[in-house]
Amino acid sequence: MTNNKQGFNLKHRLLYIPILFLLSLSFVDCAKKGTPSGGPRDTIPPVIVRSSPENYSINFKGDEIEIRFDEYIKLKDIDKQLVISPPMKFSPIITPLNTSKTLKIKITDTLKPNTTYAFNFGKSIIDNNEGNEFEYFKYVFSTGNYIDSLQVAGRVRDAQLVAPEIPTTIVLYEANETYKDSLVYSEKPTYVTITQDSTGYFELTNLKEGKYFLMALKDKNNDYIFQPKTDKIGFVKEAISIPSDSTYLLTLFKETPDYKLSRPNHVGKNHIIFGYEGRAEGVGIEMLSKVPSDYDFRVFKDEKKDTLHYWFKPNFDADSLVFKVSNKSVLDTATVRVRDLFKDSLNISAVKTGTLKRKDTFKLRANTPLVSFDLEKFQVITKDSSFIKPIVRLNQKYNLAEVAFPKSEDQGYAIKLFPGALTDFFDQTNDTLQFNINTPNNSDQGTLSLNLVNVNRFPIIVQMLNRKYEVVAEEYLNLLPDQETDKKKVFFDEIAPDKYYLRIIYDDSQNGRWDTGNFLNRLEPEQIIYYPTLIEVRANWSLNETFILK
Repeated sequence: MTNNKQGFNLKHRLLYIPILFLLSLSFVDCAKKGTPSGGPRDTIPPVIVRSSPENYSINFKGDEIEIRFDEYIKLKDIDKQLVISPPMKFSPIITPLNTSKTLKIKITDTLKPNTTYAFNFGKSIIDNNEGNEFEYFKYVFSTGNYIDSLQVAGRVRDAQLVAPEIPTTIVLYEANETYKDSLVYSEKPTYVTITQDSTGYFELTNLKEGKYFLMALKDKNNDYIFQPKTDKIGFVKEAISIPSDSTYLLTLFKETPDYKLSRPNHVGKNHIIFGYEGRAEGVGIEMLSKVPSDYDFRVFKDEKKDTLHYWFKPNFDADSLVFKVSNKSVLDTATVRVRDLFKDSLNISAVKTGTLKRKDTFKLRANTPLVSFDLEKFQVITKDSSFIKPIVRLNQKYNLAEVAFPKSEDQGYAIKLFPGALTDFFDQTNDTLQFNINTPNNSDQGTLSLNLVNVNRFPIIVQMLNRKYEVVAEEYLNLLPDQETDKKKVFFDEIAPDKYYLRIIYDDSQNGRWDTGNFLNRLEPEQIIYYPTLIEVRANWSLNETFILK
């Protein structure tokens, strides 16, 4: 009897063991630190439950729209993302400001009769928790008895860049009897949309039949008004007809502003600066005030700013000075108030020190006008103490002293100026100056041999640019009519290892530079064609590429 009882108790005790083991596991699991996962992440964007009035309603009469979602939403960058077409003079009030399940549009403008309106929200509507985007939602209604449903599509490119900036605004102006080109400077367009990505593709939808002028704006103020000082523009020259099966290509460019003289300023005892806008290739400055018989002056252009530096001598008493400033057919009279200022001392600095390419010229910049140099007081010494005889010339346009001499790879040079090497307009001369430069090792550089195919006209400018669109190498090609025009080779050397853009410019104006366009004159910018990919230059590497122009 006792043995049976002991056996029974032993069996029960053995049953408790797995139960205790499971309980211990549960305690261990409870003791672990962490946060419950909460399940998989929500990736579903908000869903519209209902709209009042319904989307694509006709005969719209009210001034308020409500769109209800299945979850709480908020608006992100609504001022940048929302595009209303046609634009409204007074912007609607869009809520919520924080979060809500209801998006409300309060219209504060007077709506046009028989007009289809489209509110494109872009990527501004997101859910409150995970930020899932309700992409490119468009709410459309008509104040008439039908919805306009025509559309036009195309692509935007930038005249100077590989890809257009995002976003770019596309506009249509109705080509009726009241249209004139000056409207783009003051009036909002009939229809508007924006490009959606870097390809520059666009679609204008919900349009009515008619003739329109199609334009693109890189609109800094987002007001759909063209402001030439800050905005880029592109256009189709002739009016387009809608409906149309055509796709359109618009080239964005920044206009060079018309020449305009700024108020001149007396900045030094013998120094007046004349600022300007636009191009000033042949500006003439003539003193109209009474001056001493030995009066003399010099003018040079600033390297970086749209400024002319006017220097004069001798000093004489005057409260103000009057000038006549001419630029081609434009004449201005400018008055400068004379102030009691200190005289400027001659100051000379190097335009660039450090590493200099072998084919580059060493340049010195002076703050006062340079008038002469003494070649015997220029000295160039290599790092192994060899002397090199330089060639010196004065660049009067930019007030530079240019020092040219043969250079070898991987070499150091000391350019020394002894007292009196340079003399300025006021008979001031330099003290002893020394500048150090070095040239790179060829094995640290790369070269590029470029074959150009299908060049259809000359002259052209071939350029290499870094990723900041700064020109690092350039060659100008101008073949005669009887020369081969379907192929041309260009060679660039001493190229630092990096990735570069290649492009050619059709220099149709034959002035050695790229010329932009003009909207009012319906003038397109000179054509630029980019090589389809970035070119990678490696150290001690020679590239051979073929650029087939299309």
